[in-house]
Amino acid sequence: MALPQLRPAQGVVRFYNFLPVGEPFLKDVLEGLAQPQKSLPSKYLYDLHGCRLFEEACELSDFYPARAEFALLRTHADAIAKLVGADCQLIEIGPGSGKRTPVLIEALQPPLYVLIDIDVAAMQAAADGLARQFPWLNIVGARADCDPRLRLPEFVGITIRNKAVYVPSSQMGQFTPEEALALLQCVRRMLRPGGALLAGVELKQDRTLIEAACRDATGVSAAFNLNLLARMNRELGADFQLRRFGHRAIYDAGRSCVEMRIESLAAQLAHVGGIRFRFDLDESIRTGICCKYSVAEFHALAQRAGFEPAQTWVDAVGRLSLHAMTAV
Repeated sequence: MALPQLRPAQGVVRFYNFLPVGEPFLKDVLEGLAQPQKSLPSKYLYDLHGCRLFEEACELSDFYPARAEFALLRTHADAIAKLVGADCQLIEIGPGSGKRTPVLIEALQPPLYVLIDIDVAAMQAAADGLARQFPWLNIVGARADCDPRLRLPEFVGITIRNKAVYVPSSQMGQFTPEEALALLQCVRRMLRPGGALLAGVELKQDRTLIEAACRDATGVSAAFNLNLLARMNRELGADFQLRRFGHRAIYDAGRSCVEMRIESLAAQLAHVGGIRFRFDLDESIRTGICCKYSVAEFHALAQRAGFEPAQTWVDAVGRLSLHAMTAV
């Protein structure tokens, strides 16, 4: 591990909003619930309470990706630092609680760390924790979606030789392959040639292991999923009765994808934004997915977005991969 360099006594923490004026949450909910297959963007699962529940789920024995990714980051920190180089700007997409981020900050010693997330409270909590742990670190919180319109500002007064973008497996898996390609293309636009991408990716694996994780014997995953209904009640004035809905995770082997749903346990009505929505018995709201790839499939996807593989590390049981790539 590289020795810490001398840094100013106190870094600067700033926040920027790149989302349109007005709250898109209500608009996205109304549009999603009006579809024949009700569906809500998975990004809304990760408010502050949702992030805490997600971190609790990461500690469960059947929920392996976060622990495996942390182990790979820690084991290969020196190789990552060598690939990225000194004086980099580290950008993380969808950091959630930021609990795995310190491993990268210790290894890279970046003059500037940028978080991209849509939830202000979760982003501020992550930034506050990192600022306490690394008081010399300059931190920027960017409330934004990672899409083609996003243009991060250049920050003056800080020596930046290169940029590196970290996309955790919890973020990468939320997208279909087509959406993941768009995300990687957005990342590529943030980097100059030679810039680095670090991506965690869940691997295709034995069906029994995936289904064991889906069973959720402790109920933490259910609480994480159903928190979305509680959030709509709290923030949008909705009237969902949480006890009349249940959590379900389904593995689609043909798509190599786990689909998370909220299922109605009875025929019922719910109101959001003054609009009534009918739910039949067993009707579901699709709230998230987790797509899995082979190493070759992810390499091909990243190459289409403008990256070349540099290093790929896989955990001991072959369930998670960590990819270091360079922008071409």
